[in-house]
Amino acid sequence: MIAATLDDNKAEEIVTIDLAGKCSFADVMIVASGRSQRHVAALANHVAEALKKAGTPALHIEGRETADWVLLDAGDVVVHLFRPEVRQFYNIEKMWALPAAPDA
Repeated sequence: MIAATLDDNKAEEIVTIDLAGKCSFADVMIVASGRSQRHVAALANHVAEALKKAGTPALHIEGRETADWVLLDAGDVVVHLFRPEVRQFYNIEKMWALPAAPDA
């Protein structure tokens, strides 16, 4: 539902990362980009509203004021919304990537 909301509101490069068994704070991480600070803030608002309508309000939202990087903690799902250059700088997807298989 969150990824669909992001897609409907023109988020870019939406990535879903399975965290089950990798950490204790969430089962899924969704990372997406907005085109500008205003777009990132609007995406955060749309996701928070969709969660509220679904009966699962976002537990915590950080970064909406500056909207360079907004974090929405919805319990089992954590959503990171970035401006493209901020996303590239932090490269959060690489941090959570599976290790490469050793050469056989």
